[in-house]
Amino acid sequence: MKWAGAVTVEMQNTGDPGLQREVAATIEHALVDRPGDWRVSIIGSQANDRWEMKIIGPNAFERSYTLEGSSGEHRPEMLPLFQ
Repeated sequence: MKWAGAVTVEMQNTGDPGLQREVAATIEHALVDRPGDWRVSIIGSQANDRWEMKIIGPNAFERSYTLEGSSGEHRPEMLPLFQ
């Protein structure tokens, strides 16, 4: 039996609620079958179109990314999730 942990996605100041739901669903889908607990935080800036994304997982896994909206990096298919 394979055990998958929990996935928590927090998003703040990211604008469009529809896009926010789509991004959260994409993240959950990418991580749900991976073992351990995962926490993803995306904080948007009110001053520009950048999002700061942080992924924390088991075994001290931690990654941070800056996502530029003008470069299309806010689109769910462009998220840096183990690609």
